[in-house]
Amino acid sequence: MAKILVVDDDRALIKALKVGLGSLGYEVTPSDTGKDGLYKVVAINPDVIILDLGLPDIDGLDFIKEMRQFSTIPILVLSAAGDEQRKVAALNYGADDYLTKPFGIAELEARIRTTIRHSQSIVINTESVVSAGNLVIDILHKQVQFNNENIFLTTKEFDLLFFLAQNADKICTHEVILKHIWNGSFGTESQYLRVYVYRIRQKLNDSHGQILRSIPGIGYMLVST
Repeated sequence: MAKILVVDDDRALIKALKVGLGSLGYEVTPSDTGKDGLYKVVAINPDVIILDLGLPDIDGLDFIKEMRQFSTIPILVLSAAGDEQRKVAALNYGADDYLTKPFGIAELEARIRTTIRHSQSIVINTESVVSAGNLVIDILHKQVQFNNENIFLTTKEFDLLFFLAQNADKICTHEVILKHIWNGSFGTESQYLRVYVYRIRQKLNDSHGQILRSIPGIGYMLVST
């Protein structure tokens, strides 16, 4: 049974999620504040976190930033319609996916299944280590080293970098990457992909894109030399 931590102060929504997701076999734990939510991330070690950005005590973006200092558990953000800047900021800070309110339980459950599947998919790969130049990815332990230094990545960042490393020195189109990493949930919206590439470049100290190279209008290529 997958464990879901819902960090939201909307009691009606919490009740609906407990009933709806509970009937599908999920164990739902609610938290109505950001501080309590951060505590429960450690206490119950959920499989997925559903996070409302409008928390009563701390900003949802601050929740993501603080949590990403110690955990790579996938985060599914709930956002208001039309709040594009907040969605992009949430992804930039380390969220894995988002869902705009109002939403249906069927769509939410599909996003949860996809998020869990991607967070676990790398572990079952038959190879234990993938190398590309000075980049070394330990799939079993989900660890990344670059120039002999440990690099902390979120689940989606890890999946994206691993996919590019598997195809080092080959051009991967936006569409192929979105389909492989997000199961096509972002369609052809390559701006979300750019957010993750930007974050990975920051962590690799690759601000000029010499390692993770952009191919304008086409996609990206990880350069191994």
